Amino acid sequence: MADLSAFPITQRWPAKNPDVLQLYSFPTPNGVKASIALEEVGLPYEAHTVTLSDSDVKSPEFLSLNPNNKIPAIVDPDGPGGKPLGLFESGAILTYLADKTSKLLPSDPTLRYQTISWLMFQMGGVGPMFGQLGFFHKFAGKDIQDPRPKQRYVDEAARLLNVLETRLDGRQWLMGDEYTLADIATFPWVRGVRDFYEAGDLVGLDKMTNVTAWLDRAIARPASQKGLNIPPRTP
Repeated sequence: MADLSAFPITQRWPAKNPDVLQLYSFPTPNGVKASIALEEVGLPYEAHTVTLSDSDVKSPEFLSLNPNNKIPAIVDPDGPGGKPLGLFESGAILTYLADKTSKLLPSDPTLRYQTISWLMFQMGGVGPMFGQLGFFHKFAGKDIQDPRPKQRYVDEAARLLNVLETRLDGRQWLMGDEYTLADIATFPWVRGVRDFYEAGDLVGLDKMTNVTAWLDRAIARPASQKGLNIPPRTP
């Protein structure tokens, strides 16, 4: 049995089976990237619900694994060299899972780096900009009279979606015929804009036929259907 005692997070969220990968997350667009990827690659794992409340993500136990107090994070008891490994940041986790299983990343070096480019496009653009759009549209807009902050993120989200629309023209997935971690990283955010933030009309999503068809394909995958609801919102 693996010894995870070096990770204080396991004191607050104990592992029932310490021999499998431990996921600490919540079903947000960032959080479900990890659970969907785990379902796609078929690694056994145990999911722990870490809410977004300060009592969870700012607890000493969670901060010991992710000092940036954001989900998701993982502890893999079978990391490099057979030693336990803790990781945070969804992009790093996706890349690690792909490398560990030789899935979700093309083996060809050129295609691998191109896929990572699209992963970084999500990490640096889609995630932050869509999140700010949601904040100003669904949560803070009514309290801010100045329309410029919201409009800034509406315009930038629409621009990013148009980049995706162009990229997906004639392609099933962002890298063509191969479903990759770039798709897993990106589609939950597009889904969030449409279904959770209810901002699809604002950014013209209904007119982006390539994006909407791609989104439907991604959501329909069995791993997505399962991973989108892991971990549950209530433990």
